[in-house]
Amino acid sequence: MNTTYAPADIEEKWYLHWEKSGLFAADEQSNAVPYAIVMPPPNVTGNLHMGHALDNTLQDVLVRFERLRGKNVLWQPGTDHAGIATQMVVERMLDKEGVKRAELGREAFLERVWEWKQESGGAITGQLRRLGASCDWSREAFTMDDPRQEAVTQKFVQLYRDGLIYRDKRLVNWDPKLKTAISDLEVEQKEVDGHFWHFRYPIDEEGGRFIVIATTRPETMLGDTAVAVHPDDERYRDLVGKQVRLPLTDRLIPIVADDWADPEQGSGAVKITPAHDFNDFAVGQRHDLPMINIFDSEACLSDAVPEKYCGMDRFEARKAVVADMETLGLVEKIEAHTHMVPYGDRSGVVVEPWLTDQWYVDAATLAGPAIEAVEDGRTRFVPKTWEKTYFEWMRNIQPWCVSRQLWWGHRIPAWYAGDGSVFVAETEADAYREARKKLGDDVRLERDGDVLDTWFSSAMWPYSTLGWPEKTPALETFYPGATLVTGFDIIFFWVARMMMSGLYFMGDVPFKTVYIHALVRDAKGQKMSKSKGNVIDPINFIDKYGADALRFTLAAMEAQGRDIKLDEKRVEGYRNFGTKLWNAARFCQMNGVVGGADGMPPPATSAINKWIIAEVAGAARTVTKGLDAFRFNDAAGTIYHFVWGTFCDWYLELIKPVFYGDDEALKAETRAVTGWILDRILILLHPFMPFITEELWHGMSETRPCDLIRAEWPVLEQEDDAAGEEVNWLIRFISEIRSTRSEMNVPAGAKPAALIVGASQETTRRLRDWQTTLCRLARLDRADSVAMADAKDAAQLVVDEATVYLPLAGVMDLDAEKARLAKVLDKLNKDAGALRGRLSNEKFLAKAPADVVADAKEQLSGLEEQGAKIKAALERLG
Repeated sequence: MNTTYAPADIEEKWYLHWEKSGLFAADEQSNAVPYAIVMPPPNVTGNLHMGHALDNTLQDVLVRFERLRGKNVLWQPGTDHAGIATQMVVERMLDKEGVKRAELGREAFLERVWEWKQESGGAITGQLRRLGASCDWSREAFTMDDPRQEAVTQKFVQLYRDGLIYRDKRLVNWDPKLKTAISDLEVEQKEVDGHFWHFRYPIDEEGGRFIVIATTRPETMLGDTAVAVHPDDERYRDLVGKQVRLPLTDRLIPIVADDWADPEQGSGAVKITPAHDFNDFAVGQRHDLPMINIFDSEACLSDAVPEKYCGMDRFEARKAVVADMETLGLVEKIEAHTHMVPYGDRSGVVVEPWLTDQWYVDAATLAGPAIEAVEDGRTRFVPKTWEKTYFEWMRNIQPWCVSRQLWWGHRIPAWYAGDGSVFVAETEADAYREARKKLGDDVRLERDGDVLDTWFSSAMWPYSTLGWPEKTPALETFYPGATLVTGFDIIFFWVARMMMSGLYFMGDVPFKTVYIHALVRDAKGQKMSKSKGNVIDPINFIDKYGADALRFTLAAMEAQGRDIKLDEKRVEGYRNFGTKLWNAARFCQMNGVVGGADGMPPPATSAINKWIIAEVAGAARTVTKGLDAFRFNDAAGTIYHFVWGTFCDWYLELIKPVFYGDDEALKAETRAVTGWILDRILILLHPFMPFITEELWHGMSETRPCDLIRAEWPVLEQEDDAAGEEVNWLIRFISEIRSTRSEMNVPAGAKPAALIVGASQETTRRLRDWQTTLCRLARLDRADSVAMADAKDAAQLVVDEATVYLPLAGVMDLDAEKARLAKVLDKLNKDAGALRGRLSNEKFLAKAPADVVADAKEQLSGLEEQGAKIKAALERLG
């Protein structure tokens, strides 16, 4: 083994070995219990970000854990074709060449996309390998590969024939730059400073009477088809059913009563523009209002408006409308107003609610069984609180718009005849056969130019990756999957749609558990964003500290229901943990310890060896329980404290005299126990830190029957209460003395006596039996049980039933130490007082960012803890 731990020297080596050796592969023919996870397919355009790193680390922890437990593990990898994102990447490449997509034509453009995908797409899969993701790469899938294309087409056709896909004219989120409908997930709400324009609409045939409405979008008034008031609003009750003359258009529109109008907001009357507002669309449907589409695909005004405005950009039209209303004297007032405006997350332009013909899935019908599956526990959410979010979305689900006006994606399998007839079929030949039966042999068909929303294909991921629609062995073995690990932001967009799709086409849920993980924030608790400049690149951390350190950090900080505040110091700290383990293994190796013992512990006679065997058995049970319950932080914390504290700081220190002594039988026993314990550590730690553990596994023995990745997870029931009580007493005694020495600033080289008053017979016996070890590790001259001790100039502490006196006169200047402690305590109290003042200031609490307040509370807690220790040290000195 090398003298130093260098992650870069081992990580690539072991990953290549695992992958080439087929150690990630699942076996469709195995009789072992299957355990399947599907990787949320990252965009083929993407790079590994910290959310990916967390998501895939947690999945890898689970699959390595279950693999070690002997299960037939399939972690299904793959990438998503990412319609809009990929099309934009290739269009930007073409722009640099001075070529436009339209000039190339559809087929030539798609050829360029595939070329790019083959050469540059999917870089993220290489980054996932850097992270240590042990997916079955032999089964890697792509949402646009041939098997998935066939599956998507069959799904669309079947849903259409079952009456669950249809074409309709409804409002969509329209991106006027990309000229396509986009999903809610691709809409970014931004707070902007705007205005409320209060317009007076004249009441028809009631000269001089107006109804005032307020709007943030004056240009849309040209598409108004009603004004709504609340049915219980006394101010307008006599106007319901009458009409207003819409200014600038000279159209008459009705005043309707609808609960959407809020009497407490503005004038209580609202303009209704069904073709350009989602809420207004619902009002329009309730009152059977006309829907006037006043925009074209580029968000310029169409010929549905007065000629003066036709062709204007929407924002130019806004200025013109306001100016014309002012000229007519119909502007009541203009107020500054901050409000949320939807932007396309990729195009960066304002998204327009737009009335257009699109393909829709009857999501409400599909949602019913998916709701029941969570209600009856066939699929559970962890944490359970996310079920409420799932139910809220699913019970209020709207028709799902699945068509996109793009070229890159799954093309919709629909063909149109000249008379408007539509023929949905798996192939063009099938469509023609149907069309000829209906319209004659000379019919000509044109295929729909749109493609499907990427969520349509990714909704099939759990079963399309296993070979559906064929009844494959993989589908039989690995569906439904065991677990899905993902973020809360795609519960509706992906999780819910996989549930609906899986239940409809497979008759069963796609996964039994959905684990919703936290959000990774920066060290101050702020959400990472490019605009803030606080995005952390996981590859940089891997380059600097190794993948194991980053993985362990993310797992150790993943507490259910709490976001991760990622501080680089934590990653550095866990790299140091790797170094600690490495050095401990080298110490063992240099003292003749080798690995390779089987699952059962070797025979042990000494209390220390019996104790460590029981301790590792307890740690194994706790780690197992934590991972079974998705409490990653509990599992990681357990193995961390066992390795660093129990094994390295205590066991190895306690057995050093054995290695350096002359009792060959005890030495042989201790070597065997140490090797066995180190092997259990490597197995328990492997899911979190796979690279260093595999390296040490082979470094500690040249004759391993298998790689660590395929070893056997420890299931241990060993307990030894007597040995545990004995050694834990020793550790407790030494720890209390060390802590007191530290608080009292006792020089490291000083070796005071320890006088123990009130010791029981058992404690007196232990003091005698463990005298040498106790004095060596606590830096004492001696530890004696006495009837009385002089408390003057002695530090006092209590261990169990006994009081321990450490006479310090002559060891240190006690008066100087008292003065030092008093000065430190005074400063701590002043600092704590200042923080308490800030935290009791209501203005500070109201204005300060949440992370600043949290940091202040954390600092105060630390100061109070330090103060209590200093106060206790002063009290010990009298």
